[in-house]
Amino acid sequence: MRSAILADIHSNAAALTAVLDDIDHRGGVDELWLLGDITGYGPDPHRCIEILRRYKCFGVAGNHDLAVLEKVSLTPFDPDAAAAARWTTRQLSVDDAIWLSRLPERLEREGFTLVHGAPRRPIWEHLGSLSGARENFSAFSTTYCLIGHTHIPTGFKKERDGVSAVLMSESVGLVLGRERMILNPGSVGQPRDGDPRASYAVYNSDAGIFRLHRIPYDIDAVRERMWSAGLPIRLSARLERGE
Repeated sequence: MRSAILADIHSNAAALTAVLDDIDHRGGVDELWLLGDITGYGPDPHRCIEILRRYKCFGVAGNHDLAVLEKVSLTPFDPDAAAAARWTTRQLSVDDAIWLSRLPERLEREGFTLVHGAPRRPIWEHLGSLSGARENFSAFSTTYCLIGHTHIPTGFKKERDGVSAVLMSESVGLVLGRERMILNPGSVGQPRDGDPRASYAVYNSDAGIFRLHRIPYDIDAVRERMWSAGLPIRLSARLERGE
């Protein structure tokens, strides 16, 4: 079975469409695994949900998804993110809100635990360090855990004497064996590793290989849609810088 792993789409329909087109070009997948923050920041929340509902999806909610549903406070958000969340809430149809509200905070699928932030604190924790990974391996029982939230492709491996970083590269597929791992495929809609291309991964369970992919998309068109919607300028400016 082949599963595409998508995190932090953030209402960026152009990036999502580019990723799905690339998936089709590579032979397609059986399922989409969504790691939260489908909404927030970007100009097309309804369109993204509309697209995803055509696919066989298994996924979890992120902090932005809960914010636009008014299930968490906007107090932890910076002013631009909060403004975008309020705007997004007004764009969602009833069916959109129902679909989002059915996403759990944690999900197990085919030997993987899926969360948005970290297994210890699924909604809010940013997991990007060895020390953080070390403390989170005890918070899930499956062999692997998939996370998002940082918008940066990252991997950690549990070893006998500690935790080590895992190389995440487009050019080299990661073979998954018996070692426990925490893996982040980066962000579809708002990468923050200095590379503005959309980031996602595909897991082939038959081969046991997890592979990262980076795909260009029309950033200028997304920025123009954000300007037209009156979304904060900083949110559109950061797209071209991948930050």
